[in-house]
Amino acid sequence: MSEPKNKIKLFGEKQVRHIWDEENEKYWFSVVDIIGVLTEQSTQRGASNYWAKLKERLKSEGASELLTNCQQLKMLAPDGKMRLTDVMDTEQVLRLVQSVPSPKAEPFKLWLAKVGNERIDETVDPELSIDRAIQNYRRLGYSENWINQRIKSIEVRKGLTDEWAQSGVEEGVEYATLTDLMTRTWSGMNTREYKKHKGLKKENLRDNMTNTELVLNMLAEVAATEISQAEQPVGFMESADVAKRGAKTGKVAREQLESETGKSAISSLNAKNLGNRQLQLNDGEDD
Repeated sequence: MSEPKNKIKLFGEKQVRHIWDEENEKYWFSVVDIIGVLTEQSTQRGASNYWAKLKERLKSEGASELLTNCQQLKMLAPDGKMRLTDVMDTEQVLRLVQSVPSPKAEPFKLWLAKVGNERIDETVDPELSIDRAIQNYRRLGYSENWINQRIKSIEVRKGLTDEWAQSGVEEGVEYATLTDLMTRTWSGMNTREYKKHKGLKKENLRDNMTNTELVLNMLAEVAATEISQAEQPVGFMESADVAKRGAKTGKVAREQLESETGKSAISSLNAKNLGNRQLQLNDGEDD
């Protein structure tokens, strides 16, 4: 794992130390700090003691190792020194919150229950997930034009992943590898480099693309889907060849557009630094 970056995050009036792990694209949070906030401990020692007892209780109750086997990373301690401390990622933190009997944890528990109920509803009626996505994009200020393009991109992506599944590509790492290959082919950057170009961390890359970027990415995926349907590749390697060839159509279109306009089709714009409504505009500025 690459050397993570230490930071302090405000949690209400309290401070929760956290680290961004660039290699794995996730945050690690100090367990002691979270326990201190939820149980309103006045000292870090009190929070540490509470966590030690809670961990023992959870182990005795047969709690999942996801919760009890914590990774340790060095974080800045109150004495100014870097010391090893238990850390959890977001999934573990949400599980931890459910195990702490505290009024401060109750809003998180209610939120988790609401999200869980929504996910169950969506398994019965998948259209609900699309409706919620549209509502969320509107709430965040995206333009109707951009939203329509984004929803279409989801449909296109689904067609491609259906082809991968039929070809025997395994969901997870292999899907991510093929996606990375296609992104690098048409845009000139792999997914991580592209997100870094836009100043992103955990945010969804496509939610931060301009209309032009979405169209180029969709072109690459549509082409890969149609080639796959015509050639019916088997396994990861054959699908990777098809994915790369499909993505080259996006590359050709990008290079042609850049030749005509004299500016990059790959933008550093993201939804946060210039406002979501501006994402509908593809100024193509390369900062």
